[in-house]
Amino acid sequence: MKTMKKLLALLMALAMVFALAACSSSSSDDSSEVESEVAYIQDQGVLVVGITDFEPMDYKDEDGNWIGFDADMATAFAESLGVTVEFVEINWDNKILELDAGSIDCVWNGMTLTDEVTSSMECSNAYCNNTQVVVLPADVADQYDTVESMADLTFAVEAGSAGESQAIANGFATTAVTSQADALMEVAAGTSDAAVIDALMAGAMVGEGTSYADLTYTISLNEDEGEEYGVGFRKGSDLAEALNEFFAESYADGTMMAIAEQYGVQAAIIAQ
Repeated sequence: MKTMKKLLALLMALAMVFALAACSSSSSDDSSEVESEVAYIQDQGVLVVGITDFEPMDYKDEDGNWIGFDADMATAFAESLGVTVEFVEINWDNKILELDAGSIDCVWNGMTLTDEVTSSMECSNAYCNNTQVVVLPADVADQYDTVESMADLTFAVEAGSAGESQAIANGFATTAVTSQADALMEVAAGTSDAAVIDALMAGAMVGEGTSYADLTYTISLNEDEGEEYGVGFRKGSDLAEALNEFFAESYADGTMMAIAEQYGVQAAIIAQ
């Protein structure tokens, strides 16, 4: 009987050893697998794109549909993957948190490739050039043609934006708002003296024949170094490389330039 009990105890111990070994092997295999986000998106059937209201890149038409250079390119990219696109309006200051939380699949909204962005996201190749410009009421613009002359002004800036960074770097007093569109509204309402926004947006929304005919844009704060736009995905995502290939193909076949011309950004597009 004692021999039988010893044998049963030995068999149970061996079973536990094999079970633990199997679990360890399975865990090791799982951790070594790198999931393809391209495959995941194709399985889900939708690409969720984080944006803000930023004409001419992402904005709504009269029917409430998102259009613009970035919106149209994102739609075309989704189609190339065999999926649909869904646009989600985000707080720009939280773009990295939104991406890491999985509430969006990418940030595609005239995003400047700053050190913070490139260290936190898997970014596409640059596809567009830009600078940050100062927007002022047209009737006083001639009084403020240098950074020094603007020292006493208050500036509305989008929180977490390249415009905010440039305003702070130049020592301006800033009021952070949710979007660049809100920054323009602040100046139009007189609650801020000026704003710092993307040149592409200023060209589309400021001056005669635009939504803000009484405003104008003046000096560029970073014309010498300039900026480049890119699209951000989660770190390690293979969607960035897939987008690079799509950019190259759409530039070569004329699709990118046709969309750029439609929204008046063709001069800023970088050859792929």
